[in-house]
Amino acid sequence: MSWHQGPLVGFDLETTGTDVETDRIVTAALVRLEPDGTVTEQRTWLLDPGVAIPEQASAIHGIGTDHARKHGARAASAVEEIAHAVAGVLRSGVPLVVMNARYDLSLLDRECGRYGLDSVDERIGGVPSPVIDPLVIDKHVDKYRKGKRALQALCEHYGVTLSDAHDATADAVAAVRVVRQMGERHRPVSTLPPAELHALQVRAAAEQSASLQAYLRRTANPAAVVEQAWPVIPRSR
Repeated sequence: MSWHQGPLVGFDLETTGTDVETDRIVTAALVRLEPDGTVTEQRTWLLDPGVAIPEQASAIHGIGTDHARKHGARAASAVEEIAHAVAGVLRSGVPLVVMNARYDLSLLDRECGRYGLDSVDERIGGVPSPVIDPLVIDKHVDKYRKGKRALQALCEHYGVTLSDAHDATADAVAAVRVVRQMGERHRPVSTLPPAELHALQVRAAAEQSASLQAYLRRTANPAAVVEQAWPVIPRSR
């Protein structure tokens, strides 16, 4: 049975910004979908990130500073729970679906470091795997398609309904449904075992970043550097 026909777990974060080194988790969701699309397990978290949530971020995910401080869990304890849950999924062998995994998993890694917690890597004894990233796969199988590749755009392209964009649970579920459709449409990808698909994405993500970096250096910034590591950006020494 192909990976896209089996159970998959979606993971998503909503955060204070877009910088993995400095921004914080505001909400998180981990959702297991069975082959028929049924949600059988679901965990969600609302955190008090310990910093003010910028208005730009609140406008996207709908969580303001006051709400997070009043209703959110202490960040350190919630990050411990999230990392423990993600590691549990990876140890089980069920593929973890993460849209733009390079961001979400790297930010989770930095949050673990911030609070002196074991990272997901440390908990499982290696780089998180198998991870399935709709963004990386879509760029690989449909390299020259024009237009946006954000989750909402991928949902439209693959015929998946996303009724509450930037809600962590809705985004996690949508990401799983998108990769299932990718598996149906792109048989060379769907026939790979999860470990081989993960390795393919490591190579594809590096190639995509190198291509973007070359483009930026030609057109906008001769010194541009685009991160190639996937699914987790290594911490700076």
